[in-house]
Amino acid sequence: MAAITFKPKQVTKHLLSVLPERARDVMINRYGLGKSPERMTLEAIGKKYNITRERVRQIENHAILSIRKSKEYQKEKKAFDELEAVIHSLGGVITEEDLLNHITKEKSTHNHLMILLILGESFKKKKEDEHYKHRWYIDEELSDKVHSSLQKLYNNLSDDDLISEQDVISAFLEHVKEVSDEYKKEEILKRWLALSKAVSRNPLGEWGKSTSPNVNAKGMRDYAFLVIRKHGSPIHFTEVAKQIEKLFKRKAHVATTHNELIKDPRFVLVGRGLYALSEWGYISGVVKDVIKKVLEQNGPLTKDKIIEKVLKERYVKENTIMVNLQNPKFFKKDKEGRYSLVS
Repeated sequence: MAAITFKPKQVTKHLLSVLPERARDVMINRYGLGKSPERMTLEAIGKKYNITRERVRQIENHAILSIRKSKEYQKEKKAFDELEAVIHSLGGVITEEDLLNHITKEKSTHNHLMILLILGESFKKKKEDEHYKHRWYIDEELSDKVHSSLQKLYNNLSDDDLISEQDVISAFLEHVKEVSDEYKKEEILKRWLALSKAVSRNPLGEWGKSTSPNVNAKGMRDYAFLVIRKHGSPIHFTEVAKQIEKLFKRKAHVATTHNELIKDPRFVLVGRGLYALSEWGYISGVVKDVIKKVLEQNGPLTKDKIIEKVLKERYVKENTIMVNLQNPKFFKKDKEGRYSLVS
């Protein structure tokens, strides 16, 4: 937690004291600085004073300028300097949420910190947009470099990429070479990554594009994919259901989980109730289909070779493979004991 020596509520009280009563009341209501932390809209404040929302905005803007020109503002310079030091210590560019929570966990104080950031002439804010969260900074050049680096990181990710946190930090570090070495610390790089809405991590700590179902998991199939991927090898559907409940705290009925696995082409049934990911290279279909694929890819093969290759794709008994091979509608055996497809 970033240390500050001043009391935000006390500082805002001093600063607001320079305003006429109505202007002070407008600022208190607009920014939730009174007993209630609820912020009133321009329209609600306008109704209270029977003035237009535009007039409320004018009063607000004039109040901010008046405070900045006042002697009280100069007296509180130390508080603004401390806030500036905090932003620098946290990386120079930081999400609004992170900044407020690093200073204090007291939600009632957040509004007072916000008005100080708005009043402080050295603080700059970029509002939330499609790609980034609300963020504060001081140095425009540093902010531009961080945003550019985040865009490059995003551009280098494919839609389905999932990479570890250490790998995403290493990749990001390559794009921020030009920034000062004082900022090239893991905790600062993580804060910069948190600026982005386009790149984020899933509940298992893996990073990718926020639009990917591998990151923004929404349904049972997405959770199942992450579970099997984490497991790294074929896993029974009953265990998939258990792991969904354990890792994601989601109720996963075994039968429902099994049905979702059957429907999704990302999963391949490789044994009795055992599922793998199709991206691992497993051939889809029943044992007969696997044998056909093996023969299509390799040409005529002996029984032993077929069994060897099919067992790499399916967790089945050798006898099951032999029973399928005896089907004359699909397979034939030559004089040398090799099997091939019936044309």
